Amino acid sequence: MSNSRGFLGSIPSVTLNLLIINVLMWVATLALGGKVDLDRYLGLHYWEASDFNVAQFFTYMFMHANFTHLFFNMFSLVMFGVILERVLGPKRYLFYYLSCGLGAALVQEIVWSLTWQDMLTLGNDGFIALRGKEAVDYLLKYNVAELERFYNMLVTIGASGAVFGLLLAFAMLFPNMPMYLFFIPIPIKSKWMVLGYGVLELMFGVTGAQSTVAHFAHLGGMIFGFIVLWYWKKKGVTGGGYY
Repeated sequence: MSNSRGFLGSIPSVTLNLLIINVLMWVATLALGGKVDLDRYLGLHYWEASDFNVAQFFTYMFMHANFTHLFFNMFSLVMFGVILERVLGPKRYLFYYLSCGLGAALVQEIVWSLTWQDMLTLGNDGFIALRGKEAVDYLLKYNVAELERFYNMLVTIGASGAVFGLLLAFAMLFPNMPMYLFFIPIPIKSKWMVLGYGVLELMFGVTGAQSTVAHFAHLGGMIFGFIVLWYWKKKGVTGGGYY
């Protein structure tokens, strides 16, 4: 008689439930199609937008744009979450995961507040391009509805911020664990891998490369993850690791 519990049976409860919720929300998005725009209600909107509500700080991290987005986030969730849940314990692990997702959302809101005007460009009568504050002043004076529409276009979804927090926790708890990049058969210590990811995210965020990706939200997840782990380390409540 086999004692194998199968793949899902080997995943601890919190990680398994996070995986299931994310998959179910993606399936619901597909099933509803154009009938109900779940991203409008559950995706994280800019705080000044009419579609914004506080619950989105949590709901956004269970939404995904497409299968590829979902797959890579869930792959990382299982890869790192299984180990971290066993090290931290289910309650502390869930708190950490949600804290990283919330931190990512807060950082994204701050970045939007500081940069949204620079993203706004208008064509005035087809001749003059208005940018930044000039464009905002124009809309406030002549077309407030268009400004509101722009606000509602600022939306982010995905578990990436929380997942980047998991990646950071893994590197801090197991800094010398070898890791491998796809198609590169050379082991890299987890601490250097995560440092490299952080530098790349900062570079992409500052330069505006891959503008459809919320790079600063990823960094936000890592920053809040570091704060939580640092506090736990100070209080002596984390198990294992030597960061």
